[in-house]
Amino acid sequence: MSGTSVLCKSHLLSLPYNPPQSSELNAKCNEQGWLSLLKRCKSMEEFKQVHAQILKLGLFWDSFCGSNLVATCALSRWGSMDYACSIFRQLEEPGSFEYNTMIRGNVNNMNLEKALLLYVEMLERGIEPDKFTYPFVLKECSLLGALKEGVQIHGQVFKAGLEDDIFVQNGLISMYGKCGEIKHACAVFEQMDEKSVASWSSIIGAHASVELWQECLMLLGYMSSEGRHRAEESILVSALSACTHLGSPNLGRCIHGILLRNISELNVVVKTSLIDMYVKCGSLEKGLCVFQNMSVKNRYSYTVMISGLAFHGRGREALRVFSEMLEEGLAPDDVVYVGVLSACSHAGLVNEGIQCFNRMQLEHKIKPTIQHYGCMVDLMGRAGMLKEAYDLIKGMTIKPNDVVWRSLLSACKVHLNLEMGEIAAENIFKLNQQNPGDYLVLASMYARAQNWTDVARIRTEMAEKHLVQTPGFSLVEANKKVYKFVSQDKSQPQCDTIYDMIHQMEWQLKFEGYTPDMSQVLLDVDEEEKRQRLKHHSQKLAIAFALMQTSERSPIRISRNLRMCSDCHTYTKFISMIYEREITVRDRNRFHHFKDGTCSCKDYW
Repeated sequence: MSGTSVLCKSHLLSLPYNPPQSSELNAKCNEQGWLSLLKRCKSMEEFKQVHAQILKLGLFWDSFCGSNLVATCALSRWGSMDYACSIFRQLEEPGSFEYNTMIRGNVNNMNLEKALLLYVEMLERGIEPDKFTYPFVLKECSLLGALKEGVQIHGQVFKAGLEDDIFVQNGLISMYGKCGEIKHACAVFEQMDEKSVASWSSIIGAHASVELWQECLMLLGYMSSEGRHRAEESILVSALSACTHLGSPNLGRCIHGILLRNISELNVVVKTSLIDMYVKCGSLEKGLCVFQNMSVKNRYSYTVMISGLAFHGRGREALRVFSEMLEEGLAPDDVVYVGVLSACSHAGLVNEGIQCFNRMQLEHKIKPTIQHYGCMVDLMGRAGMLKEAYDLIKGMTIKPNDVVWRSLLSACKVHLNLEMGEIAAENIFKLNQQNPGDYLVLASMYARAQNWTDVARIRTEMAEKHLVQTPGFSLVEANKKVYKFVSQDKSQPQCDTIYDMIHQMEWQLKFEGYTPDMSQVLLDVDEEEKRQRLKHHSQKLAIAFALMQTSERSPIRISRNLRMCSDCHTYTKFISMIYEREITVRDRNRFHHFKDGTCSCKDYW
């Protein structure tokens, strides 16, 4: 009969109840039998039945039996921490094993504060933590970002004489990394006599936590060169994240190959990381290929794919993937809808975006967040519907933040509406006066209007507030290395050659009809000075370097930290035609694919 419990199927029910005076041998036999049943439990219902029978047999008070009850209930996938706690509290003298079990179970179930309180209680009762205690207590500190407590626990590790235990050291590396103290993480790692693959995973993950992406890949290289360990899944996922942030698809493909050679079946998390890497490195088709070949997809997989299509301006395809997700019976959440609305915004699908915004609220009962409103303002603003975007902001059910007003300000800059731009800027400055980019956008609008007095006023205000814009930079991959360029950069060893290449390109561009957009220079200087400043933007230097260092007709991929200016956009379209190159540029907001003198954004950006 289906649904019959494990007890009803077992011959152990035929074991006689042994009164207190029964022999030690029979008691031992009963104990081993019920412990065997514990291991076979597959649900809380079955576990509770076994628990009840153990109580009837009087075996609970045996410390070994009680400990196994706690461990099974706390650490099984189907277990219950509340029920495990009720058993734990009935133990007369719980020791380090029982406390370790409860700490581990609470950490696994993300009951982090309970885990820390159990550790404190353990110390107060005079129970010595051991090498099995500290890894999970340190993991709890990592997840909470509790650096102060983590440092204290590090001191207790020294007192316990466990500073050389490899599992404790790995826990310390992860804790310091997650808490942003990468120097301490490195210090622990360097002091290790013996490093396991988990040690390398911890130190690479620590660098990933603080976004030191190039260092992640260097560490992976060091580990590989040692030849003592094969990179495990967690290391390769961190390396994929590094490739994603560095915009390095070639290295990403290498790691994909390592994964395929070393792991027989990639799980949904790894495959989703691969999709994320490919789409964010500009290789959308490869990301789509991984996605389409996934036998199992979850909501996060769909979210990454929809967002990836949005980044590339493929709005209609994003909507098709969203429809597929709904057909699979997966309920969308607020994060999925951010991707959907962003896709509509980047592709100019105004009506579809409004329909999705309404559907989100009416059909899926999701209340709009500030991110959703930001997408809608961006959608309407890009389409030139500035009044409608302004009305939406005024009618928001939550207070608009500076990001929402910033979307309107950007749209005003594109559509040259200085009056509404001033309104947007005024509201931004009421909420946040510390973002230099906002001042520069407003100054740019004044410069376009030839209003140099207000440009000077904005510049003076920035200086008085000590606001300095983060320097723009461009990353480009060549010869399996990633190179970084900033505007007017003269730090590169090949500086003279790069500038000569810029000069050659300038002549060809002029012949093809390119004219620099002087409005992008926010200074009241002569035309020649403006031209000189424009031609050495970081993106142009990166393109010149890539043309010199890569083979003819090979694609060029560039990642930027700031939005591309309109002059660089026009410039890159001409270069793609003159040199017959496909050039992919990822800026802060999206991808641009340049080919044969055109861009995938169709100049809608």
